[in-house]
Amino acid sequence: MSSIATDPQTTTPKVRKRTSMMSLYTRRFMRNRGAVIGVIIFALLVLFAIVGPLISPFGADDLDFLALRTAPDATHWFGTNGSGNDNFYQVASGLQRSIMIALVVSIGTTVLSAIIGATAAFFGGPYERITLTVIHFMMVIPNFLILAMISNDAGGNWIVISLVMIFVVGWFMPARIIWTLSLSIKEREYVHAARYAGLSGMRIVVRHMLPNIGSLLVINFTLGVVNAVVTETALSFLGFGVKLPDVSLGALIGYGSNTLTSAPWLFYFPAAALTLLTVSMALIADGLRDALDPTSAAGGRA
Repeated sequence: MSSIATDPQTTTPKVRKRTSMMSLYTRRFMRNRGAVIGVIIFALLVLFAIVGPLISPFGADDLDFLALRTAPDATHWFGTNGSGNDNFYQVASGLQRSIMIALVVSIGTTVLSAIIGATAAFFGGPYERITLTVIHFMMVIPNFLILAMISNDAGGNWIVISLVMIFVVGWFMPARIIWTLSLSIKEREYVHAARYAGLSGMRIVVRHMLPNIGSLLVINFTLGVVNAVVTETALSFLGFGVKLPDVSLGALIGYGSNTLTSAPWLFYFPAAALTLLTVSMALIADGLRDALDPTSAAGGRA
């Protein structure tokens, strides 16, 4: 709706445009300095992950046998490992793989948990009881051990690792939270109206229920990136994750931890990239929470 204002000099009415919700959320988000810093850091990390392997003078198969485990210098900007691999290329490629895994896992778990949680609340009955039984069972079993065993049998394939992290580890906790919120949403007037209009259950869930918990889904997605990165790093650090010739930040940190005293650069560079990645996503998630929550005072007045 637009409001009409009268100019005191002339009697010509002026039309004031209503601020869109996206503009309002963006304005509140930009007021959070930590969130803005997080976006800048994450953008720089993505740029480094994309451009780094391209500008590196060495590739994945380029071994410098005259520079084995050398410190950073003008030739090897991040030093080399014991095999002569360029650490700059390795860190950029590892960051690229970790971000890719994190995004795939976070998107998958967000979509899966949203559909399962909302449909369980909407349909109720046996479907709800079975879904909650599975969720509670998944919450008590040692998921990390199952993930480690499956990932190890898969030979460190990052696609298999991502799928296992989606279907075994990541979906059940967000699904239970979404189920709780959806119990009240399904009693709203617009949901009843959609039922009386003859819409199918899944269409009501997708078109009417999920958009009303969109802010929660956005926050779950950003936090899911952090959880996926940490989980993948832990797997690779323990030797159950991504394996050569592929690399990830966790695999590089695991290798660098063994040479921390003799070649600390092999540990500190991937560890710094991992820290910046998790901190930036945590700052972004915090800013999104304040921007999307109308009761939060941190985002400032609209």
